[in-house]
Amino acid sequence: MKRQLLIYPPHQHIGKYFTIAVVVLVMIVLAVVILNPQINLAPALLGLSLIGGLGVYISRIIDQQNLSFSLSEMHLQHHTPKGGWSVRWRDIREIGIPSVSQEGWHQPMPWIGIRLKDYEPLLDGISFRLASHIIMEQRSLLLVAYRRSESPPNTKLEDMMFDDTPYVSASGKVYKGLVAMLANRMKYTRELLGFDVFVSEDLLDRPLEDFVGLTRQYLASAGRMPTETTKIER
Repeated sequence: MKRQLLIYPPHQHIGKYFTIAVVVLVMIVLAVVILNPQINLAPALLGLSLIGGLGVYISRIIDQQNLSFSLSEMHLQHHTPKGGWSVRWRDIREIGIPSVSQEGWHQPMPWIGIRLKDYEPLLDGISFRLASHIIMEQRSLLLVAYRRSESPPNTKLEDMMFDDTPYVSASGKVYKGLVAMLANRMKYTRELLGFDVFVSEDLLDRPLEDFVGLTRQYLASAGRMPTETTKIER
């Protein structure tokens, strides 16, 4: 059984830099205190200890806010400052790296692609704010996929970009507005790239191939879990 794994973006551990700044400040103040005999050493050291401890605590909080992924035995969760989404492994059909055609060759894209079995679980749990962010952030992804498609769809690119036609799920549930626009975008990217949900490699702490391999291990592990465990999770 795999334990929970937390993934942080590379080079974005702001808290570490904050900790370094606090340590440097404490060392400077400590040097001033030692060199100045008029200052009472005991209260000064106590104050510096409190400042140092508070700095470490704040740095941990800052880094926790930069969390990009958490993987557990049941879920894959993506975290962003604008909210997050979560999908169960059993609702995922495939995870891979999308590619586009370039001069007859398939060129991998710097994104993780996730193909879902059903859109409904994701759509039900996503916020309007995050849906809007994904739609805007991934415009370039759709643009590149459309222009380099070996067999472009009949729908025009401008119609695909912000299609807010009500989306009807497999169970008959109707989605409107931003959530419908996101669902339609997922439908178009599946047609062009084979995946529904995408996350940039900039949010990973390891190469794309390694992360995909890791998620596939979790996916395979979840597929071997007994039915009773799934029922309890519900």
